[in-house]
Amino acid sequence: MTAYVIARLGKAPVHAEVLTYLERIAATLVPFAGRFIVHGGAVDVLEGDWSGDVVVLEFPDATHARSWYQSSDYQEIKPLRTRHLTGEVILVDGVEPGHVASQLAATIRRATDR
Repeated sequence: MTAYVIARLGKAPVHAEVLTYLERIAATLVPFAGRFIVHGGAVDVLEGDWSGDVVVLEFPDATHARSWYQSSDYQEIKPLRTRHLTGEVILVDGVEPGHVASQLAATIRRATDR
């Protein structure tokens, strides 16, 4: 099942280390079949509070995503980002093709009906 690494990163002044991180991150994704889906595009807040930029990386599955994040190549460049940008990073599974929300609701109803 496809998995995604999603980051919400606070805005910060441009720093040379962050630019180096950006220059090097693509090469760390290749061995794990990762790719950018979203990389700091415009955010239109429809509900709630939001600040910062969004980054979404796609991987074939959670194992690939976790292996990328834990890889020595990524861990080597990660401090170039974390020293200058704050935020959250999560790993989440996608849904199977043909996912239907009403089927999920039916499963939850059956599990909670007594």
